[in-house]
Amino acid sequence: MKVRVRNLLNSAFTFVSGVSVAVLVVTLAGILGPMIWRGAGAVIFRGTVEWRKMQLAEFGRANQSEIEAEAQEAQAARRYIYETIDEFKRSIDIDREDFVDRARKIHREFSQELRYADTPADQYTQLRSLSRKLRDKLQDAFESQSESEIQQNVDDVLQYRDDERLQNTAAEQFFNLATEFQQAIAKVDLDRRSEYAESLQEVEDLLKELLGPRPGEPLPVLARLRYGATRWDLAQSLLDRLLWAEKWVQKEPGQPLVKVRTRRAEQFEGTKLEPLFAYIKQNLGQMLNPKWTFYWKYFIHDQINSHYFGGIGPEILGTLLLTLLGMLFVIPLGVISAAYLVECASDNFAIRIIRLCINTLAGVPSIVFGLFGLAFFVLYLFPLLSMPSKPCILAASMTLAILTLPVMIRASEEAIRGVPKAYKEASLALGASRFRTFVTVTLPAALPGILTGVILSLSRIAGETAPILFTGAVALGPTPKSLFDPTRTLSYGSYDIAVGDRLAMMVPHKQYGMVVALVLLILCLNGVAIVLRSRVFRKLKGQ
Repeated sequence: MKVRVRNLLNSAFTFVSGVSVAVLVVTLAGILGPMIWRGAGAVIFRGTVEWRKMQLAEFGRANQSEIEAEAQEAQAARRYIYETIDEFKRSIDIDREDFVDRARKIHREFSQELRYADTPADQYTQLRSLSRKLRDKLQDAFESQSESEIQQNVDDVLQYRDDERLQNTAAEQFFNLATEFQQAIAKVDLDRRSEYAESLQEVEDLLKELLGPRPGEPLPVLARLRYGATRWDLAQSLLDRLLWAEKWVQKEPGQPLVKVRTRRAEQFEGTKLEPLFAYIKQNLGQMLNPKWTFYWKYFIHDQINSHYFGGIGPEILGTLLLTLLGMLFVIPLGVISAAYLVECASDNFAIRIIRLCINTLAGVPSIVFGLFGLAFFVLYLFPLLSMPSKPCILAASMTLAILTLPVMIRASEEAIRGVPKAYKEASLALGASRFRTFVTVTLPAALPGILTGVILSLSRIAGETAPILFTGAVALGPTPKSLFDPTRTLSYGSYDIAVGDRLAMMVPHKQYGMVVALVLLILCLNGVAIVLRSRVFRKLKGQ
């Protein structure tokens, strides 16, 4: 009976262990899967002709003649858009200033005509006063936005059309001008003119983001404004914003605002601009010509215009510098401290206090280490040693070393304590000193366990953001030339995109690309450490 119960418990434990592993794998896949999928979009994506134009202009990559021919084909498909917009502008835009200037010119010509004709003084005064009245009435009509007011002023002018005193004179042009303006106004819905102008401005802004500046326009200074949508997924997002207008409205008093989407074509219903949106939707592929692109230089290129264009080469370099330099500090300090606690110190009250402090430091929030690094290294130690008092790679790496030191000490301590005492006793019995015994016998035997601490420390250093926030990381800046310069890192770069970089939020693949690159970098570093640990372990076993 006991055997059956024991077998049943063993089977249950095996089943629960398998389920736990499966749950862990599914959870990890659920977290990393979407992240890797979206992060891969930073390297593999459908690049548009704007992308290839940017690569040619900014990095000198691609064939110039091919890109120019492709750009001309794209512009041919875009020409209809610009022509339609210009025609629509002309249909709703009335040059009121031109009408005002023409009315004033007619008044001046009529006044000169009266003077040259030696008109009697009283008649001159009457006719000039009438001309001024007609000019002012027309000017009021030209500057008014009310149809009724415009019509009233125009009618006041036209009632003098049959006045014999004005016939065959320059003043007769007043009536032609009034009729011309009346006909122009009849083609425009004044009540919707301001609405058209506002909506048209939104459309033009979105088209500039989608297709870039119009031919003939001066190129903007900022790189991101010189090109349209460089990626097909970004173009699809802009197309949706172009086809649908969004407004936040309050449908009921006291209730939250609700987002309402209306078709942009409905805003221009019955106008020449209405069919434009269907044309853009149907011909966007011809205007941008998307092609699958493998952008492997994402891992070595520098970024352009904040995080909007370019790659993450400096971020990878900065992360490696901080990680390797931090490990250069933490490994010897951790191993020496662990060796002292195990081999030299007795289990007294002071040593117990030291171990308590080490365990406590392992649980201190990382932001506290960042503030300590700023106060101690940057503001106190560097000025004391006549070094530049500023955040830099050296300060950040030493801060990260202190952060991971408790982990390294505990792992090394357990590894050293796990070495069989027979190894030490045999070495001491052969006449070796305690120091030589530790260096030649204990340390090599404990090396696999110490490398486990190295793996844990590597992951912690490479992925930390808070400690380097104040001590050496920057979001944007040149590649560091010395250890006393700040640097960009993958962890801080993704943090900056998430909380502070509005432009980079428009291209979220950059953030996911940084996070995935950080995960891959940590995996590579851990892989090297694991392979090294395996080789050491096999060597110790004599294989």
